[in-house]
Amino acid sequence: MFEVLFSKIEEKIKLTDTEKEICKSLFSPKKLRKRQYILQQDDVCKNLVFVEKGILRSYSVDNKGNEHIIQFALEGWWIADIYSFLTGEEAVYNIDAIEDSELLQISKSALDELYERVPKFERYFRILTQSNMIATHRRLTATLSASADEKYLRLLSAYPNIVARVPQHMIASYLGITPETLSRVRKRIVS
Repeated sequence: MFEVLFSKIEEKIKLTDTEKEICKSLFSPKKLRKRQYILQQDDVCKNLVFVEKGILRSYSVDNKGNEHIIQFALEGWWIADIYSFLTGEEAVYNIDAIEDSELLQISKSALDELYERVPKFERYFRILTQSNMIATHRRLTATLSASADEKYLRLLSAYPNIVARVPQHMIASYLGITPETLSRVRKRIVS
């Protein structure tokens, strides 16, 4: 474990062997079975989670019981209810596993210790935060103005192998369209 994490980190910053050992000491590994929750709405998000293997999803459930998927996290991605994680307030999202998954998680206090002991991690997480802000704004714009076809093509660009790993109704939820519309979009794009 830690191979994917260090590979992704080293795309942004370089770590010494000592810094890697400090990092390893502050993360805790966790295995999650398919459909098992790592966070439920109204609980406090206590960990920032990195996916070494598998897929997680973050979603909310409306008053009618409909799921609205906010994010998929595949290998090499981070996931959390970041507002809850940073403030200690109740989470508005559920996070569960779509596949059996292997995760690395770090608590808020351990993350603060990591920043203190290996200051270059502040730079790493700043870069991730900036990328996340850009992606969030693009997704918001696409949700408001892009066609279903454009949304689907953007999804394929962001998550190239997702169609083979995630049920179609979840993909439709993420795109904000019905499964029937998704089926028509896929037929148009494949044709």
